[in-house]
Amino acid sequence: MNPEDITVDGSGSSQYLTGLLFAFAATARQPVTITVEDLKSKPYIDLSLQMLNHFGYRVLNNEYMQFTVLPVQSMKREIVYHAEGDWSSASFILAAGAISGDISINGLDMNSVQADRAIMDVLSKAGADIAIKESRILVSSRNILNAFEFDATDCPDLFPPLAVLAACCKGTSVIKGTGRLAAKESNRAITLVDIFSKMGIDIKLDDDMMIIRGGEIRAANVSSHQDHRIAMACAIAALKATGNISIEHAEAVNKSYPEFYHHLQMLGAAVSLV
Repeated sequence: MNPEDITVDGSGSSQYLTGLLFAFAATARQPVTITVEDLKSKPYIDLSLQMLNHFGYRVLNNEYMQFTVLPVQSMKREIVYHAEGDWSSASFILAAGAISGDISINGLDMNSVQADRAIMDVLSKAGADIAIKESRILVSSRNILNAFEFDATDCPDLFPPLAVLAACCKGTSVIKGTGRLAAKESNRAITLVDIFSKMGIDIKLDDDMMIIRGGEIRAANVSSHQDHRIAMACAIAALKATGNISIEHAEAVNKSYPEFYHHLQMLGAAVSLV
């Protein structure tokens, strides 16, 4: 059976389109077209198309509105694929380095099409001390961090580490794209307001923007809301807290980064896991 042309809504998540692209690429016996309405997170689609192309599949991209999957004539017999380092997980460690201590990370591709590579742009905007040496990225907390503005519509997973970064900046930062946060593991816009208010940081939501005023992070008992990225945000906030941050459901990090707390302990985080 050949897949049929289909129209999908891309406003909630790019993952639906990614799944269809992979399924259609594997089964198409004649060209099939996926029409997408209001596609978000386009860099993730770029990553999917890059991988499909690497494995010999062909997809025509018509300005991110239509994707035509072409049937495969012949498959490559031997395929070597190098899995990139994960910018989404690394963004927390990079932010941690900018606010508290020197860090060095290997294995991240500076030319990656991963959406969360944008963390480097934000760190630069905030004035973080960054150096890139061959395959290593070095981030130091020597510089005073300044407030920034950033549109995270296409990289919503950066909201949690950027919220911590903004809390440690001098001035008021604005992050756009909060409409992308409602359907995550928790409603991250509301969750971030809740946990940071407990830590003494003022966060306001205004239309599609999150407005964060930098200040002193206080000791607090907070909940991850069983959201792995929220748990990681709480933990790196502890690096600058006046006392311990106790995180309920801290084990949520196991979904994407099981060794996170071990790595963070090297930076001296004062975190209690509940």
